[in-house]
Amino acid sequence: MNAPEQFSKAPLPDVQSQSDERAIEIQKVGIRGLKYPIIISSPNGNQNTVANIDMTVCLEASVKGTHMSRFVEVFQDHKLATSTTSIIELGKKMLKKLEANSGWLKIRFPYFIDKTAPVSGVKSLMDYDVTWELETNSNKESNPSLTVIVPVTSLCPCSKNISDYGAHNQRSHISITIDIIDPKLNLNKVIFLAEEAASCELWGLLKRPDEKFVTEKAYDNPKFVEDLVRDVAISLEKLITEKSISGYSVESENFESIHNHSAFARIDKRKT
Repeated sequence: MNAPEQFSKAPLPDVQSQSDERAIEIQKVGIRGLKYPIIISSPNGNQNTVANIDMTVCLEASVKGTHMSRFVEVFQDHKLATSTTSIIELGKKMLKKLEANSGWLKIRFPYFIDKTAPVSGVKSLMDYDVTWELETNSNKESNPSLTVIVPVTSLCPCSKNISDYGAHNQRSHISITIDIIDPKLNLNKVIFLAEEAASCELWGLLKRPDEKFVTEKAYDNPKFVEDLVRDVAISLEKLITEKSISGYSVESENFESIHNHSAFARIDKRKT
């Protein structure tokens, strides 16, 4: 019998499970930055993408450490397509596997929508940055939040009003975070309401007739950064009335074309 075989039969100490005399609770301990392929449940069918994942649990004051490998095991074994329902289920599995009472999940990934150009009809993929977060607790029901960053075009009303010709415009990011109640809430619906509030939406591919359309639509629909967040907020209030969400925050950052700084606005209606 060689040395590796002999060693493999010897019991290995479980250092993490030992007691800790310092008696200090750790609210979040786990893994950060795990990259893993996932399947997203979308209105147009399942979509493959790659996620960046953070997973943590609360560690009792009397325990020395958590079992880091178990986080990866939980995620690998979770075969459900990512959605509101599956995020909640993943949180429950994590708490059970890690023998914890509370935990936290964050899953960030690029999400794609196949869009059709407004005039030429050419199709292209448009990408959006999406993040799911879940504070989970073994003693109560938990609902996740969802954040999506929607790139759009905004044209300055002031510039249009004071200029003899033309107006300055810029690309903007509208960031929406919603606290979800209805697990069937359509992610695309949230993205589209942000695009509808902008001077004009964006596409991955445009031909010359499309560029003309985009330029003229933005010119006819000028928006301050304040206009963007207020118009999105009106649509999000409807989702609260429909009991699809319990709260929201919306912010917009306009990457100014005539300044070396951004314009920014935020409305927060999330419950603390």
